[in-house]
Amino acid sequence: MVERRLGPVVGLGTWQTFDHDAALARRVGEAALDAGIRVFDSSPMYGGAERSLGTALDGRRDEAAVATKIWTPSAAEARLQLATQLAWYGRVEIEQVHNLVAWEEHLPWLEGERDAGRIDLIGATHYSSGAFGELEQVMRTGRIEAIQIPYNPYEREVEERILPLAEELELGVVVMRPLGGGSLARPSPPRNELEPLGVDTWAQALLKWALADTRVHVLIPATSKPERARENAAAGSGAMLDPEQRALVERISGRSGG
Repeated sequence: MVERRLGPVVGLGTWQTFDHDAALARRVGEAALDAGIRVFDSSPMYGGAERSLGTALDGRRDEAAVATKIWTPSAAEARLQLATQLAWYGRVEIEQVHNLVAWEEHLPWLEGERDAGRIDLIGATHYSSGAFGELEQVMRTGRIEAIQIPYNPYEREVEERILPLAEELELGVVVMRPLGGGSLARPSPPRNELEPLGVDTWAQALLKWALADTRVHVLIPATSKPERARENAAAGSGAMLDPEQRALVERISGRSGG
């Protein structure tokens, strides 16, 4: 299963955080690894984040699983993207077709790369519920092992068809935007409201909300702060939320207004 191959359930995203700041990436990456985070997600779409991630993992690559993406309609450019990723990381644990761009063209050669051992798993991503019909189509091909989708107390469209289908097909599920792109995490509710949830921070409550869904395997909250990476990693340990606690997170989220 994907969760066993990719590691702990809380990972680290790099969207709008690492970019071209390799020194920052190194600080955050080391804090994440020290805290037990093992899955690191990036994309050619994220500016210089992939290169910065390579720097962050230098010397500790064997502790990490890299989930990155192919993001181009061009077959030639796609192969160049993979070649560059392999130069930075040595191998790619999960290669995802970003936002389903040219997925029909990319899957055949990605399968060849997987067979050759340069990538472990093939995935597909999309951020918009308007594309979930096409994502379902890709899932049903039997040619991918994982999907990446948004999931948080405000964005729950995946509960209708995507998550049930992923469970049926035994696909790994990587969750983007577990904190609603940061909007759900601010402002934090009062401390007394967090106590029934058994967490130290509101962000941890939101992460545990997604992890409580057993169809979810990996979360990839992004941060540019080492201390936040450590806090987020802690959400992957201890008891998960029960249905009553999960409902409480939903109620608090609704009051926050996003």
